[in-house]
Amino acid sequence: MIKAAHLRVYSPGDASKDEAKRPEPRLREVSEYGLMSESLNDGVLVATWNDAQYVCPRHPRLRLLEGLLGFRNAYPGLTAELLIPEEVAERAAAELEALQDHDPEARSHILSSPWHVPLRWFSAFDPSERSVVVRDGSSAILYRTTIAEADDRLTRALVILQAAGFQDAVVDQVQELHNWVASFDDDCLLELDYGGVADLFSEGALALDETAADIQSSLSALEAGNLDEASDHYAKAAARWAHAQALTYMN
Repeated sequence: MIKAAHLRVYSPGDASKDEAKRPEPRLREVSEYGLMSESLNDGVLVATWNDAQYVCPRHPRLRLLEGLLGFRNAYPGLTAELLIPEEVAERAAAELEALQDHDPEARSHILSSPWHVPLRWFSAFDPSERSVVVRDGSSAILYRTTIAEADDRLTRALVILQAAGFQDAVVDQVQELHNWVASFDDDCLLELDYGGVADLFSEGALALDETAADIQSSLSALEAGNLDEASDHYAKAAARWAHAQALTYMN
């Protein structure tokens, strides 16, 4: 099964036991579009943070369609047609449009990344928001913060990157993330979950993983005009994730 990390938005609220069932993590066939590595049943995920309960709508069908079309658009030309035939993409686009017409307020509350955590995700978090959790005997890392805090940090990151003259390809990816985060209410919870990607690291490597600290230090150094220090911090974070990211391209 593909290992993935997740960025989730939870809204304040309660959920019934039926709604809150966590989907079984085994492959389930989706006849139209291939395989989906989670249940396609609707429901919510539940998180307790600072003595309050939060819920994250799963919207699996919506995420499946957006992910399929986004994946195809990332590989234009003949490659896109080989990966996802045009007739499949057209069918997915039509279904996505119908879903959005039926419920204009529906939007993905979960971003998933196979085999690695994109380094730009860490720019939304402070190092102090990191925690190590144990699930089924294995360790993973969580970062949690409010949407308001994440919005401010991503805005700062954009200002710094633009002032430093980074290419549009870099800035646009951070801008896209910022736009998604900013579409939610300030009191929502933003959670970065290493998920199955944590299995690619040893217990010791996870304990020493301070990628958010590296990214924030890189941005601060860049803001101060210290390009060498900024490069050193970013290179440290990139090297930590090089093996996991390589698996993305291999697959």
